[in-house]
Amino acid sequence: MKTILAILKKAGGWRPSLYVKIENPPYLSLVIEATDESGPLGLPAISVCHYGEQNGDAMRDPEMCFELGYAGGAHLIPYYWRNDYVAVEQVSRAIIRDHYVALTALQKQHEKFAETWDNNLRLQQYEEAFTDKCILG
Repeated sequence: MKTILAILKKAGGWRPSLYVKIENPPYLSLVIEATDESGPLGLPAISVCHYGEQNGDAMRDPEMCFELGYAGGAHLIPYYWRNDYVAVEQVSRAIIRDHYVALTALQKQHEKFAETWDNNLRLQQYEEAFTDKCILG
């Protein structure tokens, strides 16, 4: 997720009040925001989401949540994927009854999707569309 990390850097880095919204027509808006809770490993977490609209409702297309790791350099570790248009929600890593649970095959799918999505965001020039006016929190 090099594109997202580059945008985060331009936005001043992770913070609890982080909220960035990038409008990049003709593509869907991209929202990057800090989550209220840490990720499954206790690391800071962000939600990255394309928002569309259906019948006046905001629709995630998709949303992914990532933990922000720093060991070996800044990197994003996915653990959640959701798409409202197809009514699918997936959690690949979580704390369940005080135990860390990782669904490794699903985790690999999330990592692969994140790579593809990041490449699309790069090609669609979301980093270039970012300005200080995109920082809303």
